[in-house]
Parts: sequence; C-alpha cells; structure tokens
Amino acid sequence: MTFASLGLIEPLLRSLETLGYQTPTPVQAQAIPAVLAGRDLMAAAQTGTGKTAGFALPLLQLLTMEGPKVASNSVRALILVPTRELAEQVHEAVRQYAENLPLSTYAVYGGVSINPQMMKLRKGVDVLVATPGRLLDLYRQKALKFNQLQTLILDEADRMLDLGFSEELGNIYRVLPKQRQTLLFSATFSDAIRLLAGQMLNDPLSIEVSPRNVAANTVKQWVVVVDKKRKPELFIHLMRKGKWKQVLVFAKTRNGVDALVEKLQGLGINADGIHGDKPQATRQRALDRFKASEVQILVATDVAARGLDIEDLPLVVNFDLPIVAEDYIHRIGRTGRAGATGQAISLVCADEVNLLSAIETLTRQTLPRQMEHDFEPEHRVPDTDASGQVVKKPKKPKKPKTSGGGKRNLGKWVESGDASVPEPSIKPVRKVPVFNTGPRKRKP
Repeated sequence: MTFASLGLIEPLLRSLETLGYQTPTPVQAQAIPAVLAGRDLMAAAQTGTGKTAGFALPLLQLLTMEGPKVASNSVRALILVPTRELAEQVHEAVRQYAENLPLSTYAVYGGVSINPQMMKLRKGVDVLVATPGRLLDLYRQKALKFNQLQTLILDEADRMLDLGFSEELGNIYRVLPKQRQTLLFSATFSDAIRLLAGQMLNDPLSIEVSPRNVAANTVKQWVVVVDKKRKPELFIHLMRKGKWKQVLVFAKTRNGVDALVEKLQGLGINADGIHGDKPQATRQRALDRFKASEVQILVATDVAARGLDIEDLPLVVNFDLPIVAEDYIHRIGRTGRAGATGQAISLVCADEVNLLSAIETLTRQTLPRQMEHDFEPEHRVPDTDASGQVVKKPKKPKKPKTSGGGKRNLGKWVESGDASVPEPSIKPVRKVPVFNTGPRKRKP
C-alpha cells in the first residue's frame, strides 16, 4: 500500500516524499480514507505509530479542495492538545505536510504573551493548534471566531481530561458550530473518553489498530526495586554502569524534577529539567538542547509524556511511577518509536506497589523485576501480576510472649503454678477525649 493509493493529492505526496515517508502505518491506512470521506472518527493506536499524519494529511486535503478563504480572526480547522510541547510538535508536523499547499497554520498556548497570538489571528488561520485554556482566553477577548470551522480534532483527549480540562472542553464545545466533522485520536481511550465521544461525535467510525491500552512491543520494559530514599543513588549507579548517553527521566513532582537535576549537575552530569512552573521559552530551550544531544539527562514531569518526539531515543527511566496508569504507556512511548527498539526502566519502591499493579493490569503484562547488588530494599516490594493482585507473603504466627515468674499471658487466664486459679484480666483504660471548654459558668 502507498500514500497515493489512499487518495492523497500530489502536493501532499511531494511533502511526504521530502520527509522520507514511504508506507502508511496501520492507523494512517485506516484513518485517511475515512477522514477524506467526511466521517467522524475515533481512533486508538499505540503512541509513535503516526497518528498525527493520520488526521493532518486528510484534513489538509479537505481544506485545500473545498471551503471559502479563511476570514479575519477565523479558523477553518481546530486541533486541541493538552500541553504546550504537544502543540508545538503537532503544529510543526502540520506545517511540514502543508509545505506545498496554500494554507496557513499556527499554534497558540499559555505560558507566553497573548498579544502576538492575537495579532497573528487577525488575518485568519486555516489550521489552528491550541491548548484549551489559551483558546478560551482568545475567544473571550474576541480574537477568535468559529463560524467558519469545518473540523474539530481532539488529540490525546484522555490526557486533557486527566489534566482537568473537562470544563474547558465543555465550554469550547458549546461555542462551536453543530455542523462539523469531529475526530478523536489517542493512544488510550478510557470509558470517560468513550462517553465524551458519544456526546460529541456523530455516528463515528471506531478504529483500534492495536489492543486497547497495550504498550508498544518494541520497548523492552523492566522494574528495579529499591527503597525510596536510595532512588537517586541507584539512578546514578545504573547510569554509570550502563554508560547511558541520552536518557529521558520522568519524576512525579516539580520539586522532584528540580532535586534530581540539582544532584546530577552537582556531580558534573549534563542534566536539565522541564515542568509546568518553568516558562515556555525555558522548557523549549531544554527540549531543543536534549534533541540536539547537548543535554545528556532530561528530567521531566508528565508534560513531556506526550508531544516529545526524539529520533532514536534509546532509554526512558521512570524515576517515579505515574499516578495515572495510562501515562505509563505514553511515557515509555517516547522510545521505541516508528519501528525502532528502546528500553524503559522503572525504579519502584514499596510505596508504589499499587501503582505498579495498576500499570500491569492496564498493559496486561507482569513486568520483570531485578534487584541491583548493594541496593536491595529494606522495605520489600510485594509481588504483583497482571490480574491486578498484590501478592503478600503470609505472616508468620507470632510466638506467645513470656513474662517473668514463669507466667504466660492467656487473655483472661494466667498460667502459674496452679493453672486452675484464674486471675482477673486487666481491662485497657478507655481514652476519653478532652475538650477545652474554658471556665465553667455557675448557674444563676
């Protein structure tokens, strides 16, 4: 199968040839004809399988072949994404695909000044990539109109709900034209997303090119168990032992990102970090340096779990497990992309056993475990399996306590020289809460 056989026009084929695209991926092969036919679509596929091209190519063709010229402050197609990084990545891909087409593209997101974005939108934009919050800000300031909108695309809709964008999505949905084409693309689809799709889409075609919520088989995954306090030490040990050259590390909190980066830099290791508290320009600079191999270790919160596309990234390390199990799939999906192989290592402590169990249940696989010499945990990490069970070792029966004088505590009875003589048991004193009521007032 070729891209030409999917019905794409010649300018798009030229762009794909320049980019080195040869054969459509499974999601592209199914999605492109459906979008060209005008169908609403709900497509699930593993991350790194070419979902962006699956919706962007037919979208650009439809905009080129039909519809009036875009008016001032208007958009003809809207692509909603959860993070700034993903907005930049999706827009760059759309821009490259549209290189030979008479279409305008732009991306808007928070963390940067809104004024240049308002100026850019005055001329109108054919394809706008946006995060929900900034899109609503622009709409409320009358910098955007949706009366020309033909197509709405939600990319990574599950992540948008996880990040608390459900109210913003509802507000956006209410101001869009009822007559439009709507497409949902994501690596994972929760039941909440499927409910959302039922409300927003009209008789959608459902595409699932891989088992639901399954991580890419191009990524080798395993767990190293360790005590929480020794995670930084273990990470540095593994990095030196494996002679890691380029590693993307995921931490749970912003403070965790900063602490690990500071520790690595203190050892002379070229490391940088990104999280939601950092300005967009700083985040983008860190990403660009990491992509150019100027930074060896990039530590990030889940802002980088989606929207970070690095060619041949060899390794992802989960310094902390994600709270939302689906984010594990997106995290490790940063490696092993486009058919390449990769590795994903998770450092897991006893506190994270339930998170590990949730990941294994979601991915339908029990992750192999390793223990590193001299890093064996004092707090045992209970065994888990893909059924969602946490396997606890049976507790050893407690030995009866002995007290002085040869007496053994048997509850209400005490064994002594004469076992037939009972001794009264001592009842525990019941604690009564004390309330400070102040000085008591005498009744008149």
